[in-house]
Amino acid sequence: MANKRRVSASSSTEKGSQLEHHDPTTGPDSRQTEVVPNWWWNYRQIIREAAAEFTGVMILIIFGTGVVCQVVLSSITAVAPSQKGDYLSISFGWAVGTAMGMCAHDDFDGELMGDYWRLGFCGNLGFVYRRNVFGKRCNLLTLEQVTLALATWRGFPWRKVPIYIFAQLLGGIVGAAIVYANYFHAIDLFEGGRGVRTLSTAGLFSTYALDYMTNVSCFFSEFMASAVLLIMVLATTDPNNSPPPAGLFPLILFLLILGIGYAINPARDLGPRILTSMVGYGTQVYTFRNQYWLWCPVIAPILGAQAGTIFYDVLLFNGPESRINRPRVVTREAV
Repeated sequence: MANKRRVSASSSTEKGSQLEHHDPTTGPDSRQTEVVPNWWWNYRQIIREAAAEFTGVMILIIFGTGVVCQVVLSSITAVAPSQKGDYLSISFGWAVGTAMGMCAHDDFDGELMGDYWRLGFCGNLGFVYRRNVFGKRCNLLTLEQVTLALATWRGFPWRKVPIYIFAQLLGGIVGAAIVYANYFHAIDLFEGGRGVRTLSTAGLFSTYALDYMTNVSCFFSEFMASAVLLIMVLATTDPNNSPPPAGLFPLILFLLILGIGYAINPARDLGPRILTSMVGYGTQVYTFRNQYWLWCPVIAPILGAQAGTIFYDVLLFNGPESRINRPRVVTREAV
């Protein structure tokens, strides 16, 4: 079957909607016909990378906020006779969402950058990774802070950053909208009336600090967790550092998110927060603690990712794609 897919560029001729070509592996007189992709194929190649980011984050949010709604809303008897899960269930749900988000777009073609190529958030993380380390291309779900860290330190094209961030943010909004629609009536029962919306259920979709936590403490928590996330992901994807076998990186992400926690992502928090402001929660989701939404779940993970990348590249990473490892003189004339 593999031979039937091969096309000899030097002997292919276009005939209407088909390609007739000679396959050198089957003899000099052999001819094979392959159907040219339909009209939508070319358009899909244009939007495919952004669509992959969108899909990965959407899957992440569906799993993550879905399990939060299940556990919290089932705590009242009006919704369920007994509570369905606990904090461990929530941690597992976000970890599964991260791994499944990665699998949702694990095999789309990215942009080659020399011997390295950009991996796509499944979910949930994007990285620059050596091509064919495992004999195949691998993709990771992109988080906004990871996108920015790789653009700053690993040569990811800045021209793609706005597209990727927009796609990730939109995926968060759509994923939260799907979960909100599914739990709409349960939220009404939990709030005590139809259409009543307070921060007690806004927390199902985005983060809100507990009373004893100051904004500084929340900022440090997100900063630290994001830095650890980047250090561990860069370490496990470093081809010189015993990377996992092909296909097992979603499992690594599962364990990593299960251990660290599930905020540490601007798209995970800001996308659902925007959704809640659109469906009845209003401006209270932004005015909570004087711009908490901006400093703690958005800016802190971005700065933490930068710090984690700097730490790994300065102290541990020897790869040539890091800005820190670039030689002072790129070329030298022969004497």
